[in-house]
Amino acid sequence: MPVRVLIADDHPIVRKGLRSLLEEEPGITVVGEAEDGTKALAEIERLKPDIAIIDMMMPGHNGLEVIRQAKNYYPSMHIIVLSMNSNDAYVLEALKRGASGYVLKETGPSELVQSVKTVLSGQHFLSAQLPEHLLVAYNQTPDDHISDPYETLTNREREILQLAAEGLTSAEIAQRLSISRRTVELHRANFMDKLNLRHQTDLVRYAIKRGILLLEE
Repeated sequence: MPVRVLIADDHPIVRKGLRSLLEEEPGITVVGEAEDGTKALAEIERLKPDIAIIDMMMPGHNGLEVIRQAKNYYPSMHIIVLSMNSNDAYVLEALKRGASGYVLKETGPSELVQSVKTVLSGQHFLSAQLPEHLLVAYNQTPDDHISDPYETLTNREREILQLAAEGLTSAEIAQRLSISRRTVELHRANFMDKLNLRHQTDLVRYAIKRGILLLEE
């Protein structure tokens, strides 16, 4: 059976290019596309692809949050992050959340194809430009998710955290999510307390450190 691949990227030209590249390879079929993180999660749940290629920065949910949620309900799927960002912290966080590969957008087409083949074999794949010690560091990282306060947040709290870190007001978040402003403020108070954050500056710093708020690529 062909390998079934989903592509999630907010740029139509990028999606078209990736589809053309992958479908030139025997045994690979692109079964779906998504232009934002919310749709990516819906399409992953609907299509259950063998591999999802996820852009790190997308509207809705960024790539890291897509990885976290997708791996929760579909742990056998392989995820390859596609990004222009080579920051070590982002790469490690992607691996920690369940990504099998991390490919830089500046790389040649053959590397993306190779990443698909590598993760299917059960191995991790990093672009050649990324330092090899990142995989070593990942393998030596203790599984500390149980003691991580972020893991206690609900999906709605994580959603509001991301939007608040991006600078949206409570009223804007309420409109975006079709909930009341009061509900937004209650969720915000809950996650600020769980994460021991006090001010918007603390929230932004935390979001950047965790890879929830990504610097522009």
